[in-house]
Amino acid sequence: MIEHDERVVRVERVIPADATTIFDVLADPTQHPLIDGSGSVRQTRGDPPERLALGSTFGMRMRIGVPYSIRNEVIEFEEGRRIAWRHYGHHVWRYVLEPAPGGTRVTEEFDWGSSRAPWLMTLVRAPQRNELSMERTLERLETCVVPRA
Repeated sequence: MIEHDERVVRVERVIPADATTIFDVLADPTQHPLIDGSGSVRQTRGDPPERLALGSTFGMRMRIGVPYSIRNEVIEFEEGRRIAWRHYGHHVWRYVLEPAPGGTRVTEEFDWGSSRAPWLMTLVRAPQRNELSMERTLERLETCVVPRA
């Protein structure tokens, strides 16, 4: 399911795995290149924490056309339930996990309501581009946590 608020794009998927297993992947920045559906997250930069927590910072090597690096800070953290980070642009990537029949409902949000440059997000069509990438991210997350038969 895809949902749009004025400045929040949400994509959700029920993944047939427990929330702890899913959250463990989300809280490990070295796993982010494996689940990234945009193809822009390349690898961690510097010495990332083994496990993210509220206030943790972590760097990523990225590529959208050209290579660049970004530093993120975890701004929301509820073990097994919610994690969110933002970088200098102040838009937020958030994951919310909830029990659901058959597994865990994972909602990924691109929240650009606090963006320092909302005009730029609109100009480059970031909300629309991110929607498809987010769908792919949740697909990839599922393949990381659900054993193949």
